[in-house]
Amino acid sequence: MQTKSSFISIVGRPNVGKSTILNYLLGVKIAAVSSKPQTTRTRIMGVLTEGEIQLVFTDTPGFHRPKNKLGEKMINAVGESLSGMDAILFVIEPTTELRENELELIKRFKNVKTPVILAINKIDTVKEKSEIALVIAKLISLYDFAAVVPVCASDGRGMDALLDELKKTAQPSIHFLPDDTLTDQPEKVLAAEMIREKALRLLDKEIPHGIAVGIERMRFRDDGSEIMDIDATLYCEKESHKGIIIGKKGAMLKKISTFARQDMEAFFDCKVNLQCWVKVKEDWRNREGLIHNFGLD
Repeated sequence: MQTKSSFISIVGRPNVGKSTILNYLLGVKIAAVSSKPQTTRTRIMGVLTEGEIQLVFTDTPGFHRPKNKLGEKMINAVGESLSGMDAILFVIEPTTELRENELELIKRFKNVKTPVILAINKIDTVKEKSEIALVIAKLISLYDFAAVVPVCASDGRGMDALLDELKKTAQPSIHFLPDDTLTDQPEKVLAAEMIREKALRLLDKEIPHGIAVGIERMRFRDDGSEIMDIDATLYCEKESHKGIIIGKKGAMLKKISTFARQDMEAFFDCKVNLQCWVKVKEDWRNREGLIHNFGLD
């Protein structure tokens, strides 16, 4: 059997559904998803191996104008992910009005000379198919895409066609990762992201973006019960935020922990005892040492 592989970078502005597409393709959630922009903070690798073809995806932070040192690192991650790839998956929403950061990405595509597949996500938000045709006409006038695929990652429409186009980018080579590899993210990082995702979904406005999660302990009990104990700390930037995250009588923190634990049990396939605490690390998004400690380099 002649094996093939392709390294594919997923790019686009914040909140267009890049992580949702990755999670759908892999059949399991490895990237945090929420309705808030900039949910993804670092490059996350996802691996899909089907028969002789291995696709290695890199999910990048949304391309945006940075407001702090963390934001600068997120944009650097996007820039670095465009070079040395076999293909780029550019995700947009179904609108003819492209934003400045999307136009900037298209300019960058012309410099890297890598095949770019355009995925027009969230087609469920469009009433008339003719509107999608207008979007496609607008985009192909700006760039010569290798393929254009309208999709809805939330319900799966068009995703098989998208996967077929992605597979076409695979070239004869060895599989660079074991065929059962799902992601390059350590289990502690995945657990932390599950907690942060729930905070993003349940909290409002700027507080979620000022949250980082550290996993202090993650291990199975020695008593043969197959229960995994996980101790986690949610770090926020202001003392006033701490009370909001904890909530009245601990209600909000309990809700975050409960939903995160459910995701962990489904992903790790075991019972999980999750304990969460909240601490303040003022202005951590502008402090290099803390950014490094939280693994967000």
